[in-house]
Amino acid sequence: MRVYLCGPMTGETYAEATDWRNDVAYKLVCLSSKIKTIDPLRGKAFLEVAGVLGNTSGKHPLESAAGIVTRDHWDVSRCDVLLVNFLDAKIVSIGSCFEIAWAFQRRIPIIIVMEKTGNIHEHCFIDICSGGFRVSSLKAAIELIKRMS
Repeated sequence: MRVYLCGPMTGETYAEATDWRNDVAYKLVCLSSKIKTIDPLRGKAFLEVAGVLGNTSGKHPLESAAGIVTRDHWDVSRCDVLLVNFLDAKIVSIGSCFEIAWAFQRRIPIIIVMEKTGNIHEHCFIDICSGGFRVSSLKAAIELIKRMS
C-alpha cells in the first residue's frame, strides 16, 4: 500500500511541512513494512534554508512549476490512499485541493484530517471527496489506514 502525504506547503517552513510527514511515515512503517509513503518533498532538502516556502525558484526541474505539478500528479496517480493533513492550515492549499481532485477522479480513497469546525478548507467539495473518511487527528488517520491495509 502506498500512501501519498498531502498537505499545505506554501506559507510553511520546511520543518513544518516535513515534520508531520516524517512522523506519519515512521508510524506507518512500524505498523507494517507493506505500507510505504510518498512524500512530495522528497529530494528537496535544499528548501531547509528557504525560510517560509512560497513560489518556486525554478533553478532545478523539480523546483519548476511544471516539475512540481508533473511529479505530484504522477505520485497521486500511483498511490493507493491519499492522506491529507489540513490541521492548523494557515492558508488554503490550492495544490492539495488539486491532489484531492486527482485522487477523487481516480477513485483513490481520500482521508482528510482537519478540525471538526473552523478549518479554512471547510467546503462541501472536500467533504464529499473524502467519502466519509474525515478524522480530526493524524492518530485517527493512521488507525484508519491500518484498518484499510
